Amino acid sequence: MMRQSIGPSNVKRAFSSLVTLFFLTSCHPFLAGQSHSISTLSPQEYTFAIVRVFPHDTTAYTQGLAYRDGFLYEGTGRNGQSRLRKVRLETGEVVQQTNLAPEFFGEGITIVKNRVLQITWTSQVGFEYDLKDFHLLRRFSYPGEGWGLASSNEEVFLSDGTSEIRVLDAESLQEKRRIKVHSGATSIDRLNELEFVEGQIFANVWHSNRIARISPQTGEVVGWIDLTGLLSPVYRLEPEAVLNGIAYDPAQKRLFVTGKLWPSIFEIRLIPKGHQ
Repeated sequence: MMRQSIGPSNVKRAFSSLVTLFFLTSCHPFLAGQSHSISTLSPQEYTFAIVRVFPHDTTAYTQGLAYRDGFLYEGTGRNGQSRLRKVRLETGEVVQQTNLAPEFFGEGITIVKNRVLQITWTSQVGFEYDLKDFHLLRRFSYPGEGWGLASSNEEVFLSDGTSEIRVLDAESLQEKRRIKVHSGATSIDRLNELEFVEGQIFANVWHSNRIARISPQTGEVVGWIDLTGLLSPVYRLEPEAVLNGIAYDPAQKRLFVTGKLWPSIFEIRLIPKGHQ
């Protein structure tokens, strides 16, 4: 085998690349763990710090959450209680709402340009609304269950409680492919509410305090966010009052999380474990 000699210029270039990589991952918490070339490395673990706390309706069985221009958009579940709502972040005031028919159990929502998408649990039907006034634009269908939604504007990601995330075309809403989510050789299922954050899919794992950070290219879990202790158990009104709800403000890099029937929405900052 031929060995290439390493001259001073090559050493300098290599050192410069290492410094740049260190700077990016240290100064931008959402970039940390995005390199997928070495899948044998364990996913980065994160804890959190609470930045701000906002009020949340304790009757809202939160199934989907999204942020746009100072407002949260929330989809709620349960038959006869399923709604799409526009909520003022600072006060929790509901400024706009549309109700689903009683036969529908609402699930995840996402915003695609000037539209809101909302799916249902077992009815195999979703709804597309005008973002401005919640006017129903059309229905769309998909096979099986619907749990969570997220969007990169070009593509829509749909979870169904399994270890697979469906990728839909953002315009036609037709399925293009599926992402098989895994950590190493282990499949990760019970994927619920989704959010697209800085090139990654963040996914609540149902009935856990953890959020998976997933590469949409490979399906590899590149990070785990542990939110244990975020809300005291005394505020859990029933067994299903679990962590479920992720929204992201890309302009100000703010991450919001909540749960079903929770009294609060939390803006949090992620902290890599071992760096507190």
